[in-house]
Amino acid sequence: MRFRWPRPLRRLPLRARVVGAFTLGACLAAFLLVVLTYSLSRGSMLGSRQDSSEAQFFANATQVQGSLRAESPDFAVLLESLPSLSGSRSIVRTGPDVWRSPSLVPSDLPDELVAAVERSDQAHAMRYRLDGVPQLALGLRLRPAAVSQLSETLYFEVVPLSEIEATLANLRLILGVGAALVVLIGVAIGAWAGGRLLRPLATVSDAANSIAHGRFDTRVERSDDPDLAVIVESFNDMADAMERRIARDARFASDVSHELRSPLQTLRSSIDYLNSHRDELSAQGATALDLLASEVGRFQQLVQDLLEISRPDADGSVFERGLVNVTELVQFRVRALGEEVDLEISPAATDAVVIGDKRGLAQVFDNLLRNADKHGGGATRVEISRPGYFVQVAVEDNGPGVAPSERDLVFERFTRGAAARKRGAGTGAGLGLALVYEHTRRHGGTVHVESRGDGQRGARFVVELPIAGHR
Repeated sequence: MRFRWPRPLRRLPLRARVVGAFTLGACLAAFLLVVLTYSLSRGSMLGSRQDSSEAQFFANATQVQGSLRAESPDFAVLLESLPSLSGSRSIVRTGPDVWRSPSLVPSDLPDELVAAVERSDQAHAMRYRLDGVPQLALGLRLRPAAVSQLSETLYFEVVPLSEIEATLANLRLILGVGAALVVLIGVAIGAWAGGRLLRPLATVSDAANSIAHGRFDTRVERSDDPDLAVIVESFNDMADAMERRIARDARFASDVSHELRSPLQTLRSSIDYLNSHRDELSAQGATALDLLASEVGRFQQLVQDLLEISRPDADGSVFERGLVNVTELVQFRVRALGEEVDLEISPAATDAVVIGDKRGLAQVFDNLLRNADKHGGGATRVEISRPGYFVQVAVEDNGPGVAPSERDLVFERFTRGAAARKRGAGTGAGLGLALVYEHTRRHGGTVHVESRGDGQRGARFVVELPIAGHR
């Protein structure tokens, strides 16, 4: 039967569960070790002390038995002269209420032991506490001598066990510290084992993240571990198949777009010819010609965008690398498009240089400005700053903005925002922002959209690119 974690524990990260499993195992091992060691040690020490005490007790009882042959034995002197084991003390009862002892009183003995000795000829032992100190009491009924006038004699010894208790207290402390160390070692081993266990998964995760960001040639290094080798080979096979599929689809889109350029150029030439003879057309014919020219222009832009967005995926080509001053490029593109916008440049960003393709970066900023013109009433402000090792370009507009639920979708291919989907709200095909995303990603940067921070309506598109030398 396969082990399943309890439902609340399934929500914990895998590393936490691995560390928890090792910690639990260390706790159980430490608990069993402490209990067994303490129990065995305690039993051994108490058993050894009781055996030695009983041997001394029977030797002393023999001497007391011998003294009963005298007519009037002096028990006080006799008990004082008996050998003492670890501070043991003796007491003799020579009658129902007659007790003889230099250091004990009858109340120091447990009643159960006295009653047991009275009923039996066997020796009895009992552990108990006297004034908070553990004691071992031994008792035996002696046979009276023929010449003795004593009818019944009970002999008892009380052996203190405080020394053993102190030893056991030290043992508990040592075992407690040892158990804590075992648990800490278990936690450390669990953390190490969790890291070792998750390291291959982290490698696969990094590779998957790299592929998700467009680096389709990323592969996981092969492993000698037979268990991991299966995962690595399966992942790499999947990545190979996906790369081939993406390249095939991109080649198809690129080939179709390329083949469409010739008939579209023919259509454009025909439209230009008809425009040159516009006076010969009726009003309805002129209107149809305008609609046709508009749609053909849109179609040409779509084909051009498809070629641009599919070229790297189709042939694996990379952009032409060079040093690009982002601030100068943005200033030039704003002026080239004739945009009347408020351009703000922080002093730290005046010499912000990135490594990349100048044509691709120009298209990024052109598309952002055109997008603001189509869907946001035109760009109102462009801000260039340099936070850390990045140069940041923000394009703000005064349009309806982008809903939070659509802020990731607008960068997908053939996706248009709610404002653009309204009748008459632009003629784009949903590739402009997708091209912004693709070019930015290929340069190691990011792009996102947010609301304007000044409380005004509108959207704020932010592009971040790594400064040269810090990528």
